[in-house]
Amino acid sequence: MGGRTGEIAGHEPRAVQKALALLEAVAQLGSGATAKDIAAHAGIPQATAYRLLNLLTADGYLVRISDLSGFALGRRTRQLAGADTPNPIDQHAILEELRSQVRFGVYLASFTGGGVRLVDKDPDHELSGEGTITAHLHASAIGKVLLAAHPELVQQQLRRVTSRTITEISTLHSELETVRHTGSAREVDEIRIGRSSVAVPVYHARRGVVGCIAAIGKTGRLAVDDPELTGLLRTCADRVGAGVSA
Repeated sequence: MGGRTGEIAGHEPRAVQKALALLEAVAQLGSGATAKDIAAHAGIPQATAYRLLNLLTADGYLVRISDLSGFALGRRTRQLAGADTPNPIDQHAILEELRSQVRFGVYLASFTGGGVRLVDKDPDHELSGEGTITAHLHASAIGKVLLAAHPELVQQQLRRVTSRTITEISTLHSELETVRHTGSAREVDEIRIGRSSVAVPVYHARRGVVGCIAAIGKTGRLAVDDPELTGLLRTCADRVGAGVSA
């Protein structure tokens, strides 16, 4: 793992031992092991395990499996082991390819337990207000994708985050119907003035929505009705979701 300033010091013996223990845990638990299960199996505190798992994923030693729920051994680990096994989908590499084609931040979100979790953040675009995205689903394109798939999660009281935020239940339901019809969600200044976003769902094999991919950028620069941008997001989402088990 490459040394990153301000992150876990991979050159320290204990950090290396913990990283190896996490890789062994993934190998023993099998593809799809969750971060919580991996940490427990390795006997490592969850907070430390999560940081190390993110580092191992970023460096290609682990990959997130296609339903976004857990991890599998990555290309670099298989190369070290000489394993002749089918390659799991490298979602991070797919996202990095998309990031090289657009000027905006690209993010992968997972939908678990009725909530949103950003599982792959764009390292070149700092995202402020992440907590607002997860707390007020009606105000973001990411949240709207989740609500379109699960309208029962719509709260009866919609908080006004900005002057552009939808606060009428009927208006929100109408927009969610549009999301279901078009296969994409959008926001313009709804969660933060000056910021816009487009998001498309990621499906598993039976077309259930397990997450989404979103492009986030400055209002006026990111055109939420740009078919080329939406098309790139959909292609990326299809690749990320390919081969997901039902």
